[in-house]
Amino acid sequence: MVGTEIDIDQMNEKTPYSGSENLEIMKEAVNYNRFLRYLVAKHATNRSKILDFGAGIGTFSDSVPIPIDRISCVEPDQVARTTLAERGYTVFESAGQLTRSTYSYVFSLNVLEHIEDHEAVVAQLYEAIEPGGRIYLYLPAFNHIRTSMDDLVGHHRRYTRSQLIVLVSQAGFTHEDSGYTDFLGYFATWMIKLMEKLQRQPTGVVNKRLLIAYDRFAFPVSQVLSLIFKRVVGKNVYIVARK
Repeated sequence: MVGTEIDIDQMNEKTPYSGSENLEIMKEAVNYNRFLRYLVAKHATNRSKILDFGAGIGTFSDSVPIPIDRISCVEPDQVARTTLAERGYTVFESAGQLTRSTYSYVFSLNVLEHIEDHEAVVAQLYEAIEPGGRIYLYLPAFNHIRTSMDDLVGHHRRYTRSQLIVLVSQAGFTHEDSGYTDFLGYFATWMIKLMEKLQRQPTGVVNKRLLIAYDRFAFPVSQVLSLIFKRVVGKNVYIVARK
């Protein structure tokens, strides 16, 4: 087994994960979700043995073009685990149940920010990856654009690129690539933060109409700009690192 039981279950301890309404609304972000599926599949190979850390019901595991029997999922929610198992995935409740040096590729999208002791979790994932294997992490960026949405869904933090490099390096990984994505989304979130200061009780719930409009018209442009400004700023940050 890998490490101790300090892992994704911490999402449900001090800051319970909530905001299910936002999760439903985010299904409408067609271009954004297509982009995330592309990122997940980009680093997989036909011979990969893969782990999806914080898999939900397998939305992004489904994007990896390899046989399902080579994909494992860590997911603390029992209902989601049942769904994953019924679909054929190998399922674990926590990273502490993983065996050492098993996976050639681990990915995790918007999960670590929910976990208080993220250093311990990244160390567990390091142990679960075989030598030469990669990890891909995608996370919200910059604490100074934190909004009530972050509070609603239980975010402990948002990340900078340099913080993410330090996080994986301390676990033993070698940094290969990192950068920011959704350039325009940074400024949109900053505006939301300013608008919230004018509200007495911001709800943290995503505006569905604004989300759809941004996703359809602004997000494609934003991603082109992110190719230019990936080392500077964006709403999200990613890192690719190798064991």
